[in-house]
Amino acid sequence: MAELITGLTSEAIVAARETLEVEVSAACERAGRSRAEVEVVLSAKYVAITESNALLEAGITLIGENRAQDLVARAEAFPGRFTFDFIGALQSRKVKLIVPFVRLIHSVASDSVLAQLEKHHTDNTRVLIEVNVAGEEAKAGVAPDELDSFIARCPVPVVGLMTMPPLAANAEQSRESFSALREMAHSRGLEQLSMGTTQDFDVAIEEGATIVRIGSRLLR
Repeated sequence: MAELITGLTSEAIVAARETLEVEVSAACERAGRSRAEVEVVLSAKYVAITESNALLEAGITLIGENRAQDLVARAEAFPGRFTFDFIGALQSRKVKLIVPFVRLIHSVASDSVLAQLEKHHTDNTRVLIEVNVAGEEAKAGVAPDELDSFIARCPVPVVGLMTMPPLAANAEQSRESFSALREMAHSRGLEQLSMGTTQDFDVAIEEGATIVRIGSRLLR
């Protein structure tokens, strides 16, 4: 397990955010999109809870958590200060823990999770379905040809799709996966597309991402 990040300063985060903003805005311009169409979610997987004040001082309040226990701990330590998305692999037994705190769950991909959502959802629960666009055997996600039936079984509103493309040597190699996810979402009237991370967010934005999940670029 990677070591948690400590020693963050709001000044360094602000500087990194300003640099990132230039690149996000440029990608939006290349795609003929408004900058307002794209949200940047901080992937806080390795950010110690003790570093949360630095995030707040830098103006970062939209957090993506990968682990249920981290999400709950940060939410309880800083009540009402952050908006949380859950972006990691979701175990069905953790659904009830995160539901009270999340804006969106990005990674719904199993019938066991659907069963727990049926039991524990609130009126505000909204989800994105994780799609295994490339059909990788070792990767989570719903197969594209099973997507319609999976959405039909989901007991809460599905507002979009998410994917993690295959590991690639450069961002351009992920374009096909992002384009495919965009078409799947648009053909089903789904507005949210969570795709793109530090390595390939610019290509994801060019292909229609509405949410990009950025970690290390903001935490230097």
